[in-house]
Amino acid sequence: MADKNLTAAAETTDLAETSGYALAGSLDFMDNDVSGDFAGVDFRLDKIKLPAGGVTAFEMPDPENEGESTLVKNITGVILYQHPINAYYKSAYTGGNNPPDCGSFDGVVGTGDPGGTCAKCPYNQFGSAVGGSKGKACKNRRMMYILMEGDIFPYRLSLPTGSLSEYGRYAKSLLNKRRFPSQVVTSISLQKATSSTDIGYSQAKFQFVRALTDEEKAAVAKMVEWVKAYDANMTMESLVEDDEVPEFVDAETGEVIEPM
Repeated sequence: MADKNLTAAAETTDLAETSGYALAGSLDFMDNDVSGDFAGVDFRLDKIKLPAGGVTAFEMPDPENEGESTLVKNITGVILYQHPINAYYKSAYTGGNNPPDCGSFDGVVGTGDPGGTCAKCPYNQFGSAVGGSKGKACKNRRMMYILMEGDIFPYRLSLPTGSLSEYGRYAKSLLNKRRFPSQVVTSISLQKATSSTDIGYSQAKFQFVRALTDEEKAAVAKMVEWVKAYDANMTMESLVEDDEVPEFVDAETGEVIEPM
């Protein structure tokens, strides 16, 4: 009986050591060269979407029903990696999987037509949107890879324009405490917001939950490198957003927002 108790205690200890986000680094394949193992393979991470229609909940793939989705009020996880993305269509985007005519994976340099430096591109200036809108013809978003506790693979979240300023404030608050998004647990929710012109939209809000333990940080660091390798192999098709909706601009602030 004593031996069984010792065995059970050891198993409990092992489980505790790999609980939380420490589990992310417990798999052997995380040490492999992902860019080599998955080269040429259409391997895509699941996406989290911001549904339209005034819903302040995220749309996520249903793990129990293939092809179905479920709504969740909050997302809690580690933002492993994030970066700006830009996408420009010569003709208005009407849905489908057509890649943009020009895209950028860093918000600095665009590839395609017209390509070049994003900051100097006429399509990345306010007032360039089709139809006389004050918005930009080039859509600015932010790609995020979010790992939830107990999961092996992270989710992708393409943060829309109207939430970029909120993330900027959150990132600044972390940096002020000498923290990085990949070293903390973050809670993301949606709130209803209204522009000065009474246009309603949903805006992502970010909240610090806790710092990762040293063990979790070491494990997550492996996943960060994995995600960076995955992201480096992304193609222009990954910039397509099947939840794309028309943009509106706050007449007073000039902020581009996405109506819900």
